[in-house]
Order: sequence, then C-alpha cells, then structure tokens
Amino acid sequence: MKAAPIVNIDGLYLEDTLVDDTFSGVVPFYSNMHHGILDVLTTTENVTQPEGEAPNDSESNISGYIIGIPVPPGLFRPCFDLASWNAYESAVSAAQNSYHEALSDWQALPKELRGDMPVRETPLQPALWIEGLTPEEIEELTKPQPEEPTEVDRIGTEMVARELEVIELRQQNEAQGAQIVGLELRLLSLENS
Repeated sequence: MKAAPIVNIDGLYLEDTLVDDTFSGVVPFYSNMHHGILDVLTTTENVTQPEGEAPNDSESNISGYIIGIPVPPGLFRPCFDLASWNAYESAVSAAQNSYHEALSDWQALPKELRGDMPVRETPLQPALWIEGLTPEEIEELTKPQPEEPTEVDRIGTEMVARELEVIELRQQNEAQGAQIVGLELRLLSLENS
C-alpha cells in the first residue's frame, strides 16, 4: 500500500488515501445524492471513465480525483494541474497511435525494405503539481510572526516586575528609616539642650 493524494475538482490537495502499490494515473471519484445524504464513493482502480461520462448512476457528480503522482516537497498549497495532465495524456495517446501506425506500416513492408524498427517516443511528463497560493499569500504566510510569550517567559516577566517592586519598597523603607533617624536625632538634641 502507498499514500496517494486526493484533490478536489479544482485540483487543490485535500488529503492522502491508501491505495495499492501499482496505482498510477488520475482517477475521479464521485458523490451520489441519496435522499439528500452525500455519500462519497471512491475507486482505486486505474480505470477512468470516458470524458464527460459518469458511472451508471444518473445522479453522480465528480467530487475530486485520486492522483497516482506524489506531491513534491516545498509547496505551500499543492495543486494538481488537471489541464496539463489531460494535455499530457492526449500527447501520450497521440504518440502511441503514431507508433502503432508506423509499426504497422513497417511490418507491412517486405523484410528486405524494412530498415530499422520504429521507436516508440513517449513525451516527457510535465511538472503536474503547482503552487496553489499566490506570491502575496505565500509572503503573508512566511513573514515573521511576533512570538507569543511562553508560560516561562510570562512568569519570568512577572518575577522581574515583583523584584523591581521589592527594590523600590526597600529604597522607600531606607528613606523613611533615614527620616526617622533624623527626627530622633533632632528630638534628642532638643532634649539635651
């Protein structure tokens, strides 16, 4: 078993699901409305319906796709480019048809005239996973956020504030003690005179 990404109908990544190790390609999954209750039916077979056709249920709608291509690292909000996938699939199909035609033509020739056997050329697969966020959204996500103080930081700040209050009270105490001593000295000097 391996994890395969699930995307919505716009290609935005939703979550992973477990599929067979041999799973590849892009397979739609459908939602059926039965008495107002949404049931999501998923298929993990590598069989796709023809374009525009749904399973036998006339109330079925494509809800998303199971993707057999892993999400590359480094994307903030992965988005599968369904248009590029469809174009790639069309190019692969056209290349396959072209190869089969060339092979049939080659095989139809007498052995003496055949030459080299046609080579099947498969188009390169484009990068199908793209960034689903705009550069502005990425900048907003990646800008430094003010750090929330931890419980230890908060307690430490409170302790420093209490220490400062204690020092201030001690200084006030010393000043008042000095005043009292001064008054007692004046009183003593008045009594002695």
